[in-house]
Amino acid sequence: MKHDQQRPFGATLFLLFLVAFGGLSINPVAAQTPNLRPQVIASGLEHPWAVAFIGGGQMLVTERPGRLRLITPEGRVSAPLAGLPEIDANRQGGLLDLITDRDFARNRMLYFCFAEPAAQGSGNSTTLASARLSDNASALEKVTVIFRQQPKVISQAHFGCRIVEANDGTLFLTLGDRYSRMADAQTLDNHHGKVIRIHKDGSVPADNPFVNQAGARPEIWSYGHRNSQGAALGPDGHLWTHEHGPQGGDELNRPAAGKNYGWPVITYGKDYGGGTIGAGLSAKNGMEQPLHFWVPSIAPSGMAFVHSERYGKSWQGSLLLGSLKFNYLARLEIDGQRVVREEKLLQKIGQGIRDVREGPDGYVYLLTDAANGQLIRLLPE
Repeated sequence: MKHDQQRPFGATLFLLFLVAFGGLSINPVAAQTPNLRPQVIASGLEHPWAVAFIGGGQMLVTERPGRLRLITPEGRVSAPLAGLPEIDANRQGGLLDLITDRDFARNRMLYFCFAEPAAQGSGNSTTLASARLSDNASALEKVTVIFRQQPKVISQAHFGCRIVEANDGTLFLTLGDRYSRMADAQTLDNHHGKVIRIHKDGSVPADNPFVNQAGARPEIWSYGHRNSQGAALGPDGHLWTHEHGPQGGDELNRPAAGKNYGWPVITYGKDYGGGTIGAGLSAKNGMEQPLHFWVPSIAPSGMAFVHSERYGKSWQGSLLLGSLKFNYLARLEIDGQRVVREEKLLQKIGQGIRDVREGPDGYVYLLTDAANGQLIRLLPE
């Protein structure tokens, strides 16, 4: 994927506008940042997309071409696990996010999303499935599709596909606008450009915002999103997401029930090749502003809040996210719902960061997006 390029701004007034509204930060980082040592646990992973922890130091890693692998504490990478459904692995599509159930130690259940081809004809969509990991961790059992994005379209881009389990046990799933269908993000009769919320069996929670609205898909939680490839439950118990903008305008949001986040009517980005998108608006009544945005685009992916004290108390509550474009890890200091500082870390890592997770041991784990991708543990020194 070619990441967006943005021409530098020469107008001082516009630069000050960006600072004032969260696009740029000129505040120094006040918190003490530890020296960090990236420890490569495993390599040779082909475009890994997500990592999940299954106990005993073992991890599962998805590879976008359609493979799921077990990685031991010593860094041994298993053969692909059996039991995956048919996956449409082309360009941005493939086997994408993966999480374990909060009660995994008892039920061995996990949830994964992927690009699913149409049963007949052409097209695909983001699909969410549940499965049980076999006792010897070599296969998926009882694979059950619990949600399919509708409608399926011919596209190899903008799948979204990050999963978060809420405190009430429901599942959030981010869904991209499929690139060619960006106008769909503003209508409720489809799942493009949406965040959806369902129960683990695929049923719709009765308190979803559009359950009783005629013509609306009842799974929808929020809409007006472009392509959200990062999602995490915040310390406040609410869902936080970020999404790719076009040329500029990557956004950090805190999606709330029934709210419209504006795409493609409002954006801080520009069209590919220059020019405005739509009427060129960055704000409109009835549409939510991002908590933070990036110009130029950093192509964000993966996201995790820091809960542990491994990196010092000043890091607790920080939000970490990867940059695919500029090959660094961003640390955002959060005050309530405001981003007050941003710090760029690991700028010599040399690969785009696809996933960011905090492990049960309190360390931060990263996946790099490359044909020879790596699983990295971030050690403070």
